Amino acid sequence: MIAKRESFGPLAYGVMLLTLLAVMALCVCLGSVTIPLRDIAAALRSAVRHAPAPEGVSGPIILSIRLPRVLCVTLCGMALSLCGASMQGLLRNPLADGSTMGVSSGAALGAMLAIVLGVRVPGVPWGGTVVMAILFSFLSLLLILGLAFALDRSLTTHTIILIGVIFSMFASSLMSLIIAFAGEKVRSLTFWTMGSLSGSSYENVLLVLGALLIFGTVLLCHIRELNAFAVGEENARHIGVHVKRVKVTVLVCVSALIGVCVSVGGTIGFVGLVVPHMARMITGPNHRRLLPAAMVGGAVFLLLADLTARMLLRPVELPIGVVTSLVGAVFFIFIFYRSRKAGRGAC
Repeated sequence: MIAKRESFGPLAYGVMLLTLLAVMALCVCLGSVTIPLRDIAAALRSAVRHAPAPEGVSGPIILSIRLPRVLCVTLCGMALSLCGASMQGLLRNPLADGSTMGVSSGAALGAMLAIVLGVRVPGVPWGGTVVMAILFSFLSLLLILGLAFALDRSLTTHTIILIGVIFSMFASSLMSLIIAFAGEKVRSLTFWTMGSLSGSSYENVLLVLGALLIFGTVLLCHIRELNAFAVGEENARHIGVHVKRVKVTVLVCVSALIGVCVSVGGTIGFVGLVVPHMARMITGPNHRRLLPAAMVGGAVFLLLADLTARMLLRPVELPIGVVTSLVGAVFFIFIFYRSRKAGRGAC
């Protein structure tokens, strides 16, 4: 196992990137209507040349519907997986994730309040939803960690997860209450509770890409600090890590990325739990290899989940959050059982 991890280098990343491109192409091809790969290439060439698509090529379906959706799913998968891996490294908690800690539920609650209350940002139609989702995701994270610290100053795994689950239930209750009194806005609000990236636009792609470039870059610049946290906060402090500043920086970036993803696609759970754990089994705990691998793996996982949501009951489309939650729930039990077993073995 150690040899495999040490051999995880440029060749392995190349294979992962090729896999990602192949899955992206597959997701553009498949759907309610199957489109040959040559038609996709022809449509992309026509778009680059600003020329009409060749006769018989479904240019509008490819360029206006499927391509922005696939790009948005890819970027959201990268962002959510990066957030999960960063939170797990910071908190030294293999179960830490936006969904298990209630951050995604808090962001969805903020987005729903923005819709109901009509919160707007001048000049940006979707700005109010994004700002409220980011704000509530950050406040939710602070509240959960604050309550966990008040109950258990050692911030053990079980305490944080328990508080996160309780907060998720509380946020879900508030969202159900909002939906009950939403009237004609019920359909648009229900979307936030299940997650879906259907109808994604290039504006959504640019929004998630911008957030990933800004906040994702900051997280990737803290690889050394995340590796230091793996051996404990005190040891990290002794080797020169500014613990409080790093914690705040990472948590702000994670909250912002989760908030943006929720504002675009609703609540998509367990991506940040499943993928980083699988990536860690392949690359090892070093965040220099783990974070990039988790980002690519997150994109592939969410693309396959979105494809399953589109194809499983075709022509009916399942919410993508339902698919990721079904997979994630099983994986959550597996990780929880494994961590408990490891804890008993250490005793």
